[in-house]
Amino acid sequence: MPVEASYLAAFIAGLLGGIHCVGMCGGIVGALTFGIDSVNNAANANSVQSKKQLYPYLLAYNSGRLISYTFAGILVGGISMLASNLPVLHNIQFGLQIFAALFMIALGLYIGGWWAGLRKIEKAGGVIWKRIEPLSRRLVPVKTPFQALILGMLWGWLPCGLVYSILFWSISTGNAIEGGLLMLSFGLGTLPMLLAMGFFAAGLSSFIRKNWVRYLAGGIIILFGVFSLFNVSLRMQA
Repeated sequence: MPVEASYLAAFIAGLLGGIHCVGMCGGIVGALTFGIDSVNNAANANSVQSKKQLYPYLLAYNSGRLISYTFAGILVGGISMLASNLPVLHNIQFGLQIFAALFMIALGLYIGGWWAGLRKIEKAGGVIWKRIEPLSRRLVPVKTPFQALILGMLWGWLPCGLVYSILFWSISTGNAIEGGLLMLSFGLGTLPMLLAMGFFAAGLSSFIRKNWVRYLAGGIIILFGVFSLFNVSLRMQA
């Protein structure tokens, strides 16, 4: 798959996977919203003013997430780049790409509600999260956008099968910059759903609980995975 197409695919995966993001991070966004004193005070006077007060906090929080995602992509892409230069490991690049495609298919099954195997991987990631989560508690209630930015950077490491699937894809790039841009593209794709969650929590939660929404999103992501698998097989034969 061409590099530009990979970025677009990662963006769409984030956009569709945003359904999962709301389930995982919706409560966090809600806690962030209700923990902002200035927003709560404005809400008592004027709901329009309240939403205006939310913008800098939600943007800062989500910017923090994107920073963490991009850094993680650069990190795993860089490690993969160093490893691919070793003669013994050079030939595993195609294997990593196949694994990334299979992981994408697993993600689609997960989002569609057809298979919950990725939860085991999320639990494994909880080992790191246990060390980070206490730090995030100290930032609540949020009082400034900078505080929201730091909180977002910490919550960017929350164990999430959706994030891990794109991270595996970043590993398969074998390049630090491409790995970082792939994760950034994915993060940008998650923005619309999570920003909307900050303003329309109740209505959005009701929408994503509909089976057809989850089935559609999961099915499209599975198609992306199948296409990636097909593309890798063609390059192996070339």
